[in-house]
Amino acid sequence: MMKAKKVLYLFIFLLLGGLVQAQVQFEAKLSKKKLGINERLRVDFEMNQDGDNFTAPSFEGFRVVGGPNQAISNSWINGKRSYSKTYSFFLAPQAQGNFTIGQASIEVDGQVYKSPPVSVQVTAAVEIPKDGNNADYLASENVHLVAEVSNANPYLNEAITVVYKLYVSNEVSITSNWREIDTPKYADFWSQNIDNQGNLKIYEGKYNGEDYRYVILRTTVLYPQKSGELNIEPLTLDVPIDVRSNRRDLFGRYLMNRVNKTISAGNRTISVKPLPQEGKPDNFTGAVGNFDFKVTTNKTTLDANESLELNVSVSGNGNLKLFDLPKVTFPNSLEVYEPVRSDNIKTQISGMTGSISSTYTVVPQFKGNYPLRPITFSYFDPKTETYKTLSSQEIVIEVENGPVTSSKDPVATNNKQQVTLDSDQFKYIKLDANLEPIEKENFFRSKVFWGLLAVPLLIIPLFILVGRKRRERLNDVEGNKLRHANLLAKKYLSEAKKNLGNKDTFYESLERALHNYLKAKLNIETSEMSKEHISKLLSERKVDAQIISEFIGLLKSCEFARYAGTSAGSLQKDYDTAVQLLSSIDKQFK
Repeated sequence: MMKAKKVLYLFIFLLLGGLVQAQVQFEAKLSKKKLGINERLRVDFEMNQDGDNFTAPSFEGFRVVGGPNQAISNSWINGKRSYSKTYSFFLAPQAQGNFTIGQASIEVDGQVYKSPPVSVQVTAAVEIPKDGNNADYLASENVHLVAEVSNANPYLNEAITVVYKLYVSNEVSITSNWREIDTPKYADFWSQNIDNQGNLKIYEGKYNGEDYRYVILRTTVLYPQKSGELNIEPLTLDVPIDVRSNRRDLFGRYLMNRVNKTISAGNRTISVKPLPQEGKPDNFTGAVGNFDFKVTTNKTTLDANESLELNVSVSGNGNLKLFDLPKVTFPNSLEVYEPVRSDNIKTQISGMTGSISSTYTVVPQFKGNYPLRPITFSYFDPKTETYKTLSSQEIVIEVENGPVTSSKDPVATNNKQQVTLDSDQFKYIKLDANLEPIEKENFFRSKVFWGLLAVPLLIIPLFILVGRKRRERLNDVEGNKLRHANLLAKKYLSEAKKNLGNKDTFYESLERALHNYLKAKLNIETSEMSKEHISKLLSERKVDAQIISEFIGLLKSCEFARYAGTSAGSLQKDYDTAVQLLSSIDKQFK
């Protein structure tokens, strides 16, 4: 009896051990849980059973730069089997913040298992460890994004300029395909960008005492709207950089490795000084800069019921859009309309320049003289750090002809006045309308009615014909594939077509178009684009061997043509060949 119990216990123990051993484990492992925006993250999805139908998460907030790479480990130690299967991805962060790597799924013996989500924090750019043979390190050491601030200690509402410069050493090269992934936000600033991307010009300059080339990516004019320590968030770019490798081509030239780097200009802190209280005029409305002030009229002598225009203008350099013009006080006997605001302002590197003005329309009702007292305008000059006040001249409006007011003083008064009417005061109002009756017409017997009735009868056959043609076009499978293939080829080759007149630019654009096409169709990266690998992948997709051979030949032509002389006819021939090859590949691709 005791022996039977021992056997039963041993059987239960082995059964439970087998169940524990057979339990499926599927989890996500991160190379680091905190990284800079210029670093890379490795994510491993590891399982202890052989599964199928692996599905990766969307990786929101990241760009996949490598993977999936699959690795399998199977070993026996002391009679015990150890198995693991791993899918690895390499990710580049797209923005700062806290992100979650979602759940991946795998199917084992008909059962679906999901990995738990994991969190990762992306911080500002960090210093990369130095390695002279590493392409990433060489790219980061030879390309720099700098934000140059014209004045880090301005007054409130004083213009400052931030110039974003991209410095590139002679050891590497970049293209214009850089992309913003983090745009600076100018909290507590009035800002306006002067974008230079449409016409980038290359300059020679110094960076840390060494010779560099640089381009001005953007110029931004800022006017601080409050005093104290204000922060300018960094501009962050994703830049493709070509780094020289240790390999050479047939002509002895170094081959280049392309690396996508995330570079940042860094945070900048601006210390804004408040405007001084000492000497501040009572009529100061916030104008900061250097200005002229004028009050003018188009005439000063007129008759009653005629109009004149009075213009109040401020011109110069400063925060023209950020303050109000002084108001004009008119005598009550003058009828005054709401002023019309007019701005003529340009924002340049030094700030706003131009003029603003308000134009009043004035209509006197009575005969007499109407003086307008001088108007003052005050502003703060940051160069002299003093307030300045400008004053206009007194203006007298003389109304020579018209009714006389009952008041002894025709100038400003708050008392009610008796209005004397002129016989011609309402001469512009027509009292006799001379209206004529409209002839009545029966709509249902009119030409318009019969025309509206006939239009649907004419349109219906047209719709039937168009629908039939559309169905015929949709049923033409081969024709649709051919049209789609031609459109796709021309889409990728559009940039090369634009540069048919320039050999170097044309072949660079053509090679980039062929690589982009392969990336889209084969889902591979630039580092995997060896000709043998491309031939293998296209063969697996059932592309004809002759087409593959011609495609590889075209890639070689792009490499050799940069260094050999070619004619305009050769450029056109290579372009036509590229269109034909991409169309053929797209039709055969499976």
